[in-house]
Amino acid sequence: MPKLATVLGIIFIILGLFAYFGLRAESVTALIPAFFGVPFLILGLLGQKENLRKHAMHAAAALALIGFLGTVRGLIQFFSMLGGTEFERSAAITVQALMSILCLIFVILAVKSFIDARKAQKNMA
Repeated sequence: MPKLATVLGIIFIILGLFAYFGLRAESVTALIPAFFGVPFLILGLLGQKENLRKHAMHAAAALALIGFLGTVRGLIQFFSMLGGTEFERSAAITVQALMSILCLIFVILAVKSFIDARKAQKNMA
C-alpha cells in the first residue's frame, strides 16, 4: 500500500498541475488534486518505514475517503454529462470524477489490505 499511496500522490500532483496550467483554470481550486497529492506522497514515503506503515496507511485511507466524499458530486455530474447534460465547466467535472474514482479505488484496496493484515495477524497468533 505505501507504494500505491506514493504513486497516487504523484498522479494527483500531476492532475492538479495539469488542471490548473494545462486547462488554464481561472481558480486555485483546480489545484485541489495536487493539494491532496502532496499528503499522499508524504504518507506513502512514511509508510515505507515498517514502524510507521500502519499509521501512515490508515491516514492515507482516511484522506482518500475525504477525497472521495469531496468529489463524488463531480462523479455524479460526469455521468450526467455522459448522458447528454451540458455543464459550463466540463473539464473541472472530469478532473473531479477522475479524482473521485482514484480515491474510491484506494479506499477499497486499503480496506482489503487492512482485512488481509488482520487475518494474517490472527493466523500467526
